[in-house]
Amino acid sequence: MGSPPRKTFWHYTPPLPVKLSPYYNWPPKPVASLIYLLKSWNPVGWRFLMFLMAIAIWHFATPPLNEIANGGFNWILIVAARNLVILLTIAGGLHLWLLVWRRQQDDGRYDTRSMNKRASLFHFSSQLKDNIFWSLFAWVFWSFWECLILWAYASDIAPMITPATHPVVFFLMIVLVPIWAGVHFYWFHRLLHVGPLFTHVHSWHHKNTNTGPWSGLAMHPVESFFLFFDTMIFFILPGHPVLAIFLLLHHGVGAPVSHAGFEYLTIKDRKVPLGDFFHQLHHRFFDCNYGTWDTPWDQWFGTFHDGTEEGNTLINRRRKTLSQRQ
Repeated sequence: MGSPPRKTFWHYTPPLPVKLSPYYNWPPKPVASLIYLLKSWNPVGWRFLMFLMAIAIWHFATPPLNEIANGGFNWILIVAARNLVILLTIAGGLHLWLLVWRRQQDDGRYDTRSMNKRASLFHFSSQLKDNIFWSLFAWVFWSFWECLILWAYASDIAPMITPATHPVVFFLMIVLVPIWAGVHFYWFHRLLHVGPLFTHVHSWHHKNTNTGPWSGLAMHPVESFFLFFDTMIFFILPGHPVLAIFLLLHHGVGAPVSHAGFEYLTIKDRKVPLGDFFHQLHHRFFDCNYGTWDTPWDQWFGTFHDGTEEGNTLINRRRKTLSQRQ
């Protein structure tokens, strides 16, 4: 076990060291992978809740495919309005609960520093106003990619399956959606840390060294446009609108939740898993943890920070090696 990080870094951390999924271990560990998979679908965890949300959204808040196929714009407005309600409810609700009303004070909070208000750093002289403004661009692109894939299903362009016709494939796709979201995020995110793409695009998001719920989707419009691009996998692989909505929620809902800055949400003495300390480390130390818990590349490429002092040493050593090469 590694030693914990210096207390000056964090107000709260989950149990350390941070551990990645065993999916890619060699030799393979099928039992450990199965246990991890089952835990990742915790009934009170966000992955499971987002899947339930996707089912509810498809059945009660999405126009039928035959209506979409008939053309018009009303169905697009419905999708966009519904996504705006989701964004305001999740990001806005978490911000009010955690940072305005402070219903759980700093219980489970990683970093207790206040939101940044330096005019030279954020638009509108406020981190919160900046974050809300740029999150609205992400909402537009979220709705754009969703409308595109829904139109593709309605037009018989994207290959569509149902739980009734292909139950095994449908189930496997449910399991693969979060993993695919992590694959896309790692490689897209890693590219954003290269040269001009970081300087002119991704640096906007990294102004948020201490994050809040509105920070998750606060980014340059170029970044938020391609953040949701992973949905286009359903033009190739068999899928269903529920699966596409589920994938989009990984960004539209997952980003505000993972950037909330709290490990859990306390409601009537019950702790609901919330934040993502793995990604919180990326915002704090910058050149580590580019992916997600479910992806192996940070560990393979030497950019994994497990939250311990040993992790700090590893990242500092890597930085020194890279600087010597330049």
